[in-house]
Amino acid sequence: MGIQLAKGQRIDLTKTNPGLVKGIIGLGWDTNKYQGGHDFDLDACAFLADQNGKCINDHDFIFYNHLMHPSGAVEHTGDNRTGEGDGDDEQIVVNFSKIPPSVHRIGITVTIHDAELRNQNFGLVSNAFVRLVDEATGQELLRYDLGEDFSIETAVVVCELYKHGGDWKFNAIGSGFSGGLASLCRNYGLQV
Repeated sequence: MGIQLAKGQRIDLTKTNPGLVKGIIGLGWDTNKYQGGHDFDLDACAFLADQNGKCINDHDFIFYNHLMHPSGAVEHTGDNRTGEGDGDDEQIVVNFSKIPPSVHRIGITVTIHDAELRNQNFGLVSNAFVRLVDEATGQELLRYDLGEDFSIETAVVVCELYKHGGDWKFNAIGSGFSGGLASLCRNYGLQV
């Protein structure tokens, strides 16, 4: 088992793991007892941002309808529409050797699909986590359990990978947003 992080903690990724080329970011969650009559569909996304924390264009936004960055640096492995079962519900693969020089930060987020229409929020979600696994070895390097800090939020910035010098680090953020995916897009400089 990897290092367990708390909200706000930062840790070196590539410096302390010099062989790390591809990292699998696994995200998982459960839903509390929910009787709203709709599926509960959470979606993982990645925003590849510049040194100002903004995406240069729409290709820097990776999600279920745009699975791969043109550079091949970030790939979403596909949409899980129910979150049922154990383990990772969705995964994003980061190839550190292919990240373009213009990218200084990769924001990993989770949103609730049609949250307002379905009257759903992260207060109905439990056991949410993010973990990073070395693809080559299968070893879990770190894990961040988000806890139960959210109530009305419909989107969460779970963590960010960021460049410091020539190395990549991991920041456990756990920051909630109201306004779902649209507010996250605006946060990262994209037009909605």
